[in-house]
Amino acid sequence: MSIPARPLLLWCLLAVAPGLPVAAEVPFPVAKAQLQTLPSEHVLDGVVEAVNKSTVSAQTAGRVEEIMVDVNDFVPQGAPILRLRNTEQRAGLDQAQASLREAQARFTEAQERTGIDQAQANLREAQARSLEAQAEYNRIRNVYEKQMVSKAQMDTVTATLDAAKARLEAAQAGVAKARDSQRATLDAAKARLDAAQAGVAQARESFSYTTVNAPYSGIVLERHVQPGETVQPGKPLMTGFSLDELRVMAEVPQRLITLVRQYNQARILRPHDGKSIPAEKLTFFPYADPQSNIFKVRIYLPKKTEGLYPGMFVKTAFRVGEEERLTVPRQALAQRGEVSGVYVVREGQVSLRQVRPGRIEGEVIEILAGLEPGEAVALDPIKAGVYLKEQQQRTVEK
Repeated sequence: MSIPARPLLLWCLLAVAPGLPVAAEVPFPVAKAQLQTLPSEHVLDGVVEAVNKSTVSAQTAGRVEEIMVDVNDFVPQGAPILRLRNTEQRAGLDQAQASLREAQARFTEAQERTGIDQAQANLREAQARSLEAQAEYNRIRNVYEKQMVSKAQMDTVTATLDAAKARLEAAQAGVAKARDSQRATLDAAKARLDAAQAGVAQARESFSYTTVNAPYSGIVLERHVQPGETVQPGKPLMTGFSLDELRVMAEVPQRLITLVRQYNQARILRPHDGKSIPAEKLTFFPYADPQSNIFKVRIYLPKKTEGLYPGMFVKTAFRVGEEERLTVPRQALAQRGEVSGVYVVREGQVSLRQVRPGRIEGEVIEILAGLEPGEAVALDPIKAGVYLKEQQQRTVEK
């Protein structure tokens, strides 16, 4: 939770506002310690975990031929970590590719329309003869109607026309049959081609399994095989985790889980410097441990968080409400080794006072002890320190 800019602006206005002699009598800006509403937090222990932690297993059978990495090595994503002997897989791929070439040749052959071409030629010939027979029939009929030819001659051309029509129907049926036959042949050839292509894809994938690559960037934790060892599909090869994405597993008591769920905010305190890391997301387990009545909560951290490693114990501050706390701007805090202090300004006089700082919230810092509300503090500790020395020298001279 960050403190709004309005209180900080108010502090700056107080530093230069007329009618405040303390601000006018010192050559640096000051601000008053004020009570501010800050998140109320409950701190619990947590353990850092890697979001991505997995064991890579063999996906094909083979003998371990080469191991490229070892325990504690950093491996970038996609880098090879282990290689299996690939003689059998290479032979399978070669055979699949040969079957594919044969299927492609048969498919090309099936596309050649030799059968249907002959049927279509027969159809064209039958159509031409049918037209000729129809024309001859029409001519003889006209003459026959004028009683200029015999009935026998008319019967002959009629029989010729009927025969031509029968041949035309047979030719049309032949074309349809040829098309059906060609379609069936082509479908069968296409099915064999598809099967051959699938076989090549499967053989190529099986061949690719002989080189095992890192699924993500990370560190090798365990190596489960040795060079020369024969492995079967499913055999664990290596275990590793990634430092790019971390989370903290914390246990929240039953009495706090409702408030923790309600506010849904947390921050992690780094052990080495105490700086806080805001959580990106909280995931709550939907059940409690029946023995301890503890709820597990996962706190997801920003990507590439530095200073934390899997297995570390950390303090996790969960927001459970709000409370008033004494605060000053962050720049007012002066650090002298392990001692923290502020330069207090009163009636033009400056004094260094030790304080006990709390958590940082945005641009302000909480003061747990050593300061009272309304007291003015210097916002430039360096200038205030110089001013204090000059003030002490003037006092000595007097």
